[in-house]
Amino acid sequence: MSLLNEETRRKLRELNLSEMIEAMDQQAQDIGYLTMPFEDRMKLAVDFVYQRKYNGKVERLIKTAKFRISNASFNDVYYIDRGLNKEMLLNLSTAQFIDTYSSVIFHGFTGSGKSYLACALGKQACIQGIRTRYIRIPDLLMLRDEATLTPLGISKLLKKFTSYMLLVLDEWLLDDLSDEEQHFLFELIERRHETTSTVFCTQFKKEDWHTRLGGGVHADAMMDRIVHNAVWIFTGNLNMRQLYAKKQNQF
Repeated sequence: MSLLNEETRRKLRELNLSEMIEAMDQQAQDIGYLTMPFEDRMKLAVDFVYQRKYNGKVERLIKTAKFRISNASFNDVYYIDRGLNKEMLLNLSTAQFIDTYSSVIFHGFTGSGKSYLACALGKQACIQGIRTRYIRIPDLLMLRDEATLTPLGISKLLKKFTSYMLLVLDEWLLDDLSDEEQHFLFELIERRHETTSTVFCTQFKKEDWHTRLGGGVHADAMMDRIVHNAVWIFTGNLNMRQLYAKKQNQF
């Protein structure tokens, strides 16, 4: 027997509370709920709605983040003989570094798992309800080139990527930058400085950054805004691509 009439169902749908209809229908189908006090049944129904709403929000945040590695997870991080700082990674997974607008820098050679760890960290932020975006620097600079073709395009692009509380920038410093690209990245870093957090994935150590950033005043300014409030994570001594390829070939 249904606990809700059609008019009540309509109102709940209008309020975007279709999950409450589902919760009440489930209770109607289980006789055990009928003996429970109204307050307990309402609490269970509200908990059900909250969890559904929360899960839906997290799924939307993960989808719109556009992670390169969609199944990345800290639960699946490989630590054996890798030299990773597990304690530091687990602390980062709480996303508390975002509260202090700190940056995180994953640095290591090609195949060492930088992108995987960055995506896993980004997903943890989404689970905490934090609006996140992942993008490769070449793709971001391509968007910049396209933005130059429309009025206020660069301004709108900067505003968009400044708005994410966590921004994951992959392939940082991989390619040489033109003066225009350096200026664009400086503007983005400047606008995000002390208001948001950024994750960088790079093959280059700190001492190489200044030259890779062009060696001028923009390089000085960007480094000043990034490196002094950043957590540096060396991604280990193993080539994770080779390791997983070898494991797959064993089966």
